[in-house]
Amino acid sequence: MILEARELRKRFKLKGRAAGTVHAVDDVSFGVEEGETLGIVGESGCGKSTTARLLMGLLDRDAGDVVLEGRRVDAPGGMPLREARSKMQMVFQDSFASLNPRLTVQDSIAFGPKVHGVPAKDAVGRARDLLERVGLEPGRFAGRYPHELSGGQRQRVNIARALALQPRIVILDEAVSALDKSVEAQVLNLLLDLKAQFGLTYLFISHDLNVVRYMSDRVMVMYLGRIAELGPVDAIYARTAHPYTRALLSAMPTMDPTHRTERPPLAGDPPNPIDPPPGCRFRTRCPYAEAVCERDPVDAPVESGHRVACHIMDKNSGHTLAR
Repeated sequence: MILEARELRKRFKLKGRAAGTVHAVDDVSFGVEEGETLGIVGESGCGKSTTARLLMGLLDRDAGDVVLEGRRVDAPGGMPLREARSKMQMVFQDSFASLNPRLTVQDSIAFGPKVHGVPAKDAVGRARDLLERVGLEPGRFAGRYPHELSGGQRQRVNIARALALQPRIVILDEAVSALDKSVEAQVLNLLLDLKAQFGLTYLFISHDLNVVRYMSDRVMVMYLGRIAELGPVDAIYARTAHPYTRALLSAMPTMDPTHRTERPPLAGDPPNPIDPPPGCRFRTRCPYAEAVCERDPVDAPVESGHRVACHIMDKNSGHTLAR
């Protein structure tokens, strides 16, 4: 296990009229095997990006641990945050805002290695090599500024910059969602090629369930700050266990006229994260909700490597549909 999240928790306190505490991430635990791609999906506000920022140390954890290569990150006697960030990098959704408009492409990519002690000449050489690897000819693009590039080209620069510190893990937070479909396909194939070349491990966050299926080995489904379901990609898409996951998959667009979506798979909006319901957080929208769902759901195993937070999947829960 190259990366583990252990009971991560993050809450944001609000002030003013909307005073309260947002339960952004609540006791989230999972692991990532070396060389795999873990896809993370869920509605906006479910905690995907907050989880990614907790892993990177961009947000302070309220509770829980991040374990990288068997060492606790930013903990007494563990791995310093600076070292962890050299092993784990992140690519963000907004390709333009992620780059310094005053730095050339080459300088942006070389900046990280220089900060971590790589000689300037070597850092520049590494930057030019990475530009070549992401499909941007250094002679044409090294001296350009972000505003002179297209969205797809800027995201390629961001990918190169993430690889400049030679990380083992790359977190991709909606990294292709702002791109045209044709460009998106090119970048996705580039990511797969780079993964093979450098032996990378990916955490791939996306709203696009088709893209997640194409990229991922395992999929983690989040809902309102908690994990609803986690398992191999084939199990999640073919043997779905959680009602929320089924609702997500039924909302996927299809070209088959015999499988048209005629009714919305879910009714209503997610509960307010300032005051989430006790027990299963999906129960206020779940067609199978019963009184037992007011208790916190167990982490029930479905099959090897496939787990779900639903009382229906726990034969001892007392739910009438439990199996």
